[in-house]
Amino acid sequence: MPSIDSYNTASTSVQVSTGFWHVMSGPIISSRQLSCMPRDVTGIERIMITAQGDLQRLLSAFFGRPIFVEPVCVDTSPRLHSASPDCAITQSRRVHLVCAGKVVCIATSTVALTSPVAERLLLDEKFPIGQTIRKLGQCPRFSLLNVETNTVDTKRELRRTYTLEAAGFFAEILEVFPDRDMFVRGEAWLLEGQPVRKVTCTRVTKSHVKPECFFILLLFITPVYYLACKIFPPP
Repeated sequence: MPSIDSYNTASTSVQVSTGFWHVMSGPIISSRQLSCMPRDVTGIERIMITAQGDLQRLLSAFFGRPIFVEPVCVDTSPRLHSASPDCAITQSRRVHLVCAGKVVCIATSTVALTSPVAERLLLDEKFPIGQTIRKLGQCPRFSLLNVETNTVDTKRELRRTYTLEAAGFFAEILEVFPDRDMFVRGEAWLLEGQPVRKVTCTRVTKSHVKPECFFILLLFITPVYYLACKIFPPP
């Protein structure tokens, strides 16, 4: 079931099929009703699940590090004309969201572009989906279609399917968080398995040149200097 959003000046509430979660806050009320919500989904996971085009920003805030978008595959329909409601340009794409060298999310999307501005931002300027919507300056219509938890190769996986719609732009997106432990262990999970760089500094407390070397050097330089002065006397 798509999400249902509404608002007034009193509070914020989120409703799911497994219960009712009500949070009092500022001037907006937002109600989201899902066809299924796993009962073991945690609070931080709910925040990520209900992200509306700003998942990268939330992940960056959670890990305290930048999130990079790494394209995996992209397939774009022929661009014979500028995007318009009568001539949509479509694109299928898969990207990895990467933090500190680890994949934190795999996003597979199908996008339909029906405006030249959205076409330029996504296809020419290469903005990711979330940033494209931000550049459009619009608040997208968000529908959370499904949330699932699975176990794959002993790792607990979280995935969601949702749509984002704005003027001239529509996307259906499947996002997979490959290991839910990231939301439990945070930075410890992020750095697990990465090589530790050992940086050592050796403080020099004394010269490694033996004193007798200075004496030998002095004996060599002195006669050479004396002879040079005889041959080329100073003016």
